[in-house]
Amino acid sequence: MPKLSEFYGIIIRMYFKQSEHNPPHMHAIYGETTAAIDLRTGAVLDGELPLTALKMVQEWLELHRDKLMEIWETQEFKNIEPLE
Repeated sequence: MPKLSEFYGIIIRMYFKQSEHNPPHMHAIYGETTAAIDLRTGAVLDGELPLTALKMVQEWLELHRDKLMEIWETQEFKNIEPLE
């Protein structure tokens, strides 16, 4: 699962076989916790993150939604700027 970005100890990854992993989502890993996050809504599909980490991930998603959807659709890996 390629790493798209990393910030504040949070790693963002995405699987690249979209036909097997719908709806469009990414995985956020923070310490021992992990969550699948819907790219369209920012909702947690599976798993959990501490609230502060989740809010940072959702903020980052808002900033980069178009790039993330492009990666999901094309399956062309790209690094994305971290949240600052």
